[in-house]
Amino acid sequence: MTRHPRHATDLPRSAQRRNLLTGIGAAAMLAACAAPRPTAPGARFDPGRPMGPTVWDAVSNRYAVDQLPFVSADGARRYRVWLATPRGAVPASGHPLICMTDGNAVADSLTSSDLEAAARAGDLPVIVAIGPDSDTRFDVAARAFDYTPPVRQDGPTFEDETRGRLGGGADLFLDLIARHIMPAVASRVPLDARRLTLWGHSYGGLLVLHTLFRHPTLFTRYAAADPSLWWHQGFILQEAEAALPLPAGQDTTLLLMAGTAPQPAHGPNPTAAARQARALRAAVPPGGARRLAERLAQRAHLAVLYREFPSLSHGPMLPASLRPALELAARGIAHPDNDPAKAGRVKVLD
Repeated sequence: MTRHPRHATDLPRSAQRRNLLTGIGAAAMLAACAAPRPTAPGARFDPGRPMGPTVWDAVSNRYAVDQLPFVSADGARRYRVWLATPRGAVPASGHPLICMTDGNAVADSLTSSDLEAAARAGDLPVIVAIGPDSDTRFDVAARAFDYTPPVRQDGPTFEDETRGRLGGGADLFLDLIARHIMPAVASRVPLDARRLTLWGHSYGGLLVLHTLFRHPTLFTRYAAADPSLWWHQGFILQEAEAALPLPAGQDTTLLLMAGTAPQPAHGPNPTAAARQARALRAAVPPGGARRLAERLAQRAHLAVLYREFPSLSHGPMLPASLRPALELAARGIAHPDNDPAKAGRVKVLD
């Protein structure tokens, strides 16, 4: 685990999928256990806030929950993967799975009613929630590196050069998932290779889109919640234009979610970092996510779903997006929203 793994795209597609299946199960525990943690629309982002009680105990009749430790290839980042496995009979084709970034925040935000909604939508998914090995909701430096794509080939990618914060580690993080986390999960839980979902919010949503564009065989379903389209002057929009083709034999679905309420003010004297963040976000005009969905709907073999949350700004989109993502992960293959033959138009969800 400490050696630098081969890049996931060096493997045959069948091996990529197999590795993904094995690694995702470990994180599943985290998402299944998360407890209700509503976020007020104007709540401030507090990355260092400790996790509160999680929902895992409340859903012990539905899920068996485990924790698996992992370490990045360079040894610099340590992860706690919550693996939540549904109790009861295994579907004939295996369990669907959802891999979730910001696993500690997921554990702190998920509610039992979210899981009940997933059960109504189809088969309860294995939940693989990948978070930092700490008791805080976020590790800001780690997620800035793990969830952002490499921009330069001839040097480091900076998430914030003024603070020396590195980005550009998305491919290494995906390699960890495909070659280590997924195999660990697949060795414990039978999985349905046709129902593998990746969810992320903000930078995590950026990772979801990067995975769809550059590693489209790793998952079959993608749920991006308020992705940071503005990052590096809209670099992900450039990746969308140069995306790798989707496999013809795989039904691929993207659920793109956007909170369209204005961002709350940072107070009368915002910090320089807050002012910079606001300026960067302003680089992507309103409606950018909707326009991206419409553009992606033109791609072959891709079904695109879009949902707006008019009353929510960026931060509250994390808990709000969990239920739609779980429902996407749970539903069957024959669900009409999965039909890529409808390419060319976006299905807008209420």
